[in-house]
Amino acid sequence: MLPVDNRVGKEFSADTESKIVPSAEIPDGWEGLDIGPETVELYAEELKNAKTIVWNGPLGVFEFEQFAVGTNEIAKVLGDIDAVKIIGGGDSASAVEKAGLADKMTHISTGGGASLEFLEGKKLPGIEALAEL
Repeated sequence: MLPVDNRVGKEFSADTESKIVPSAEIPDGWEGLDIGPETVELYAEELKNAKTIVWNGPLGVFEFEQFAVGTNEIAKVLGDIDAVKIIGGGDSASAVEKAGLADKMTHISTGGGASLEFLEGKKLPGIEALAEL
C-alpha cells in the first residue's frame, strides 16, 4: 500500500511550513516528510487484520515533531493489535521507544537491513554461527 496523502514541508527542517496534500499532488519545491491522516486510517484498518507485522522504517521524519504524527499513530495502532509485532532497524526502534510503546512490541531489533536479509532467506554470519552451537 502506498500513501494517498502526505504532510509536506517547504524545506527539510523541524519548523518549516507544512500542509497535507494528496500524494499525487505534492507541489514543486515541497518535500513529502510524513504520511497524512487518510493514509494513517487506511494503514490502521489494514493492520487490524494482520497476525504478524514486520515494521522496517519510520513513516516520516519522526525526529521532527510535526512530521512524526504518522509514525506515532501507526505505533499506537500496533500497540493495540493482538499480533506478532517485529520492529526492525535503528530508526524504527528509536521511533517506537520515543512513542513509549516498545513494551507493546513482540521483538525490536536495530538490525534493519540484516532483518530484511534474514526474511529474504539470506545466510547471515551471526545466525549461522549460532546454528552451529
